[in-house]
Amino acid sequence: MPKLKTNRGAAKRFVRTARGKFKRAQSHFNHILTKKSPKRKRHLRPGRLVDAADQAAVRKMLPYR
Repeated sequence: MPKLKTNRGAAKRFVRTARGKFKRAQSHFNHILTKKSPKRKRHLRPGRLVDAADQAAVRKMLPYR
């Protein structure tokens, strides 16, 4: 059986937690931050978990994580 390739784009975006779920960053927090209010930026800061409906897709892209 050949080795499976890891999707490198997904590897940079998702981190596996100790319980096997995946953490992700919130979007819209990379650039053009000057016009966004401090409250909006503060709420974008914490990481979120990948939704249950998308867990299988992320697991497939990251076979060895």
